[in-house]
Amino acid sequence: MEQTSFKVYGYRWIVLLAYMCVVVANQCLWITFAPITGTAATFYGVSDLSIGLLAMSFMIVYLIVSIPASWAIDTWGIRVAVGIGAALTGVFGLLRGLLASDYMLVLIAQIGIAIGQPFILNAITKVAARWFPIRERATASGLGSLAIYLGIMTGMVLTPYLTIRSGVPGMLMIFGIGAAIAAVIFFVLARERPPTPPCPPDQDERSLVFEGLRETFRKRDFVWLMVIFFIGLGVFNAATTWIEDILRPRGFSITQAGITGGLMVLGGIVGALVLPMLSDRAGRRIPFIVLALAGATLGLAGITFVTAYWLLLVSAFALGFFLLAAGPIGFQYGAEVAYPAPEGTTNGLLLLMGQISGIVFIFGMDALKSPATGSMTLSMVILIGLMILGSLLSTRLRESAMLTGQRG
Repeated sequence: MEQTSFKVYGYRWIVLLAYMCVVVANQCLWITFAPITGTAATFYGVSDLSIGLLAMSFMIVYLIVSIPASWAIDTWGIRVAVGIGAALTGVFGLLRGLLASDYMLVLIAQIGIAIGQPFILNAITKVAARWFPIRERATASGLGSLAIYLGIMTGMVLTPYLTIRSGVPGMLMIFGIGAAIAAVIFFVLARERPPTPPCPPDQDERSLVFEGLRETFRKRDFVWLMVIFFIGLGVFNAATTWIEDILRPRGFSITQAGITGGLMVLGGIVGALVLPMLSDRAGRRIPFIVLALAGATLGLAGITFVTAYWLLLVSAFALGFFLLAAGPIGFQYGAEVAYPAPEGTTNGLLLLMGQISGIVFIFGMDALKSPATGSMTLSMVILIGLMILGSLLSTRLRESAMLTGQRG
C-alpha cells in the first residue's frame, strides 16, 4: 500500500553517493593527526595536547556552528548548505597542504575545515528524508554514517604510511587534493529533491527550525537519546583522538595504532551496513540500540586492557561494529520520535552532544594520564562505566510511534 501512493526515484542513490564523498573527505581531514600524534608533535615542535587540538578544534567549532548549520540545512536545503561545507572542506583542505610546515597556519586551515563539518554531517537524516521512503531511511542514514567511518578509517590507516613515505607536508597535500575532488563531485552530481516526494505528506511535513528546537526538548525519549549520544559519541571522539596515547604505554607502534583505529572504523562500516538494515526490516529501533551499546562496552574494555595485538584488533573491530552502528539507528530514531522537528535540527542536536562530551573527555583523559608511564587506563575505566550507564538508559527508550504506526 505504501508504494502505490508515491514514487521513489533511482537517482536517490547518486545523490547519496555524492553526499558520502564529501563526508569521507571531511572526516579524513578531521582525524589525520590522531595516529601520528608523537611524530607530528616532534615535526612541529609542540606538545601532544597541541596536536590533539587539531582534532579537538572540530568539536569546539561545532559547538558554535551546529545550530546555524542546522538552520541552513532546513531553510536552504541540501545542495546549498552541504555545498557550503563541501567548499570549505575542499578549499581549506588544499590550503592545509600548501601551508603544512607551519603549525599555526595548519591550525587555522583545520578550523576552516571544521566550520564546514556541521553543514555536512547535520544533513544525514535530511538527505534520507528528502530522497528515501520511511522504510529505507535507517538504511540511507546508515550509509551516510558509513561515510563518516570510511573517512576516519582512511585517515587512520593511510596517514602513518603516507607520513613515512612523503613526510607530514606531502601527506597533508595528498589529502587536500582528495578533498577538492570530493567537493567537485558533490557540486556536479547533487540535486536538491526528487520531482515528487518519496513519502506520504504526513511523513514529510516538518515544523520550523526554532519551533522544532522547542519540540525536541518536550520529547522524553529524545532527551534520553541526547544523553546516550553524549556518552557514546563522546567515547568515540575521545578514543579516536588519543588512540596512539592509549596504546603507546603498552608498547604498540604508530603503525599498529593506525591499524587498530582503522579496524575499529572498519567494524563500524560493517555494523552501519548490517544493523540499520536489520532495523528497517524488523520495524524496530530500540532492540538494536540496546544491543549496540552493550556490545560496544565489551569492545571498549578490550581496548583498555588487552596486551596481545590480535586480541586488541578483535576488540577494536567489536567496538566499532557496535558503537558506530548505533549512530545511524539513533539518528533515524531521533528524527522519528522528535517529529515534527526538522531532521537537520534533530541530527545537529545529537551530534552536538557528542562534540561537547568529546571536548570534556579529551581534556579529562589528558589530565588523568599517568605522569610516570603516560597510561590512560584510569580514564578508560571511567569511560567503560559511562558506557554501562548508557546501555541501561537505552532500555528506557520507547519504540518509534511513526515506525510502528507505519507497520500497522
